Amino acid sequence: MRDRIEINKEMIPYTFSIVLGGEWFELGIGYNQTRDLFTVTLSKDDTVLVYNEPVIYGMPLFGDLYRSGLYPMLDIVPYDESEQETAVTWDNLGDTVFLTIAQGGETDG
Repeated sequence: MRDRIEINKEMIPYTFSIVLGGEWFELGIGYNQTRDLFTVTLSKDDTVLVYNEPVIYGMPLFGDLYRSGLYPMLDIVPYDESEQETAVTWDNLGDTVFLTIAQGGETDG
């Protein structure tokens, strides 16, 4: 089982600090009810690196924008370890789909 970043849907929108790849970051969690879409804002040292990145099933967060030295040295991937889900929704995030930590380029089961 992969490490997971727990999301408390009852607190959204909220921000919390987390160690990722040995460095401190802040993750801001948002939700667009109309589109049933979660977003993540990534900050480091009070500087926003990525604002409202969509949480898309199976796609590493911040993957299109990665810059060495600024971003976490790991992948955060919305994933269902039972491989039954194909999307991230309000109903399944934190139940069957989790933000998982993939080490060393591991992006699937």
